[in-house]
Amino acid sequence: MEHLTIRANGAALHVARIGRGRPLLLLHGWPEFWLTWKPVMTRLADRYTLIAPDLRGFGDSDKPEGDCGPDQHTDDMLALLDALGIETAGVVGHDVGGAVMQPLARRAPQRIAGLFFFDFVYPGIGPRMAAPDRLNHIWYQSFHQMEMAPALVGATRESCRSYIGHFLRNWSHRKAAFDDVLEAFTDNFMKPGNLAGGFAHYRAAHAARVKMMQGEAPQLPPIALPTCIRWAEHDPLFPYAWTDRLGETFTRLDLKMFADVGHFPHREDPDRAAAEIAGFFERINWK
Repeated sequence: MEHLTIRANGAALHVARIGRGRPLLLLHGWPEFWLTWKPVMTRLADRYTLIAPDLRGFGDSDKPEGDCGPDQHTDDMLALLDALGIETAGVVGHDVGGAVMQPLARRAPQRIAGLFFFDFVYPGIGPRMAAPDRLNHIWYQSFHQMEMAPALVGATRESCRSYIGHFLRNWSHRKAAFDDVLEAFTDNFMKPGNLAGGFAHYRAAHAARVKMMQGEAPQLPPIALPTCIRWAEHDPLFPYAWTDRLGETFTRLDLKMFADVGHFPHREDPDRAAAEIAGFFERINWK
């Protein structure tokens, strides 16, 4: 695994890279950073060049001044591709990464060979995200916008481990998916600025999410790129029933349930996740 620091869009972005062949850009979610993709990266390195950046605010990348949401991350990722000399890439994402992929695909479709998603937020979820029976699942999105949140979560290593570990375990169907890296994840989020840097996404995305939950999301043009979505069967955060309107956002959609996993398919079953990713990009001749 090669680790690089790339200057892009005025920031120093940390990137992990491995493999050979056509490039795949891997965009992580929260509470994650590049390391979440390592099991998939090692399984695909004989076929693709895997590029896993820490989004601005996360990992060893620079921290934002103020809020930093999908539009800002899109600017960073286009600049990163430029800095790496990559004209076109396949893009794989999950959670926050999936939120970034949508403006990225609309702004620069010519730079993208295809889109592969695991569970993520898209406009068709709409008011369901704020339904009364869902509130105990999304409380953290409000908490992350409070000024005291980084200080409370990061007060001690134990408090940070407990908080980050809560989501990694409870959003997983296979509860041990992150056991081998929990200390590394704790180390990551204890680095100066990393809790606040990740929380900045929720401040930046708040207004758009409220509009979505009020049923007032703006009508955006559909994305016409080849798109593969493998949505987890047991995601407690984003139920599979919420896939019913994906066709309104993606016009070339290959959607299937990813059985027997929770919110993190790429960690819970990396063999199958890597096979699904490779299969999609082979079908669209990105190989």
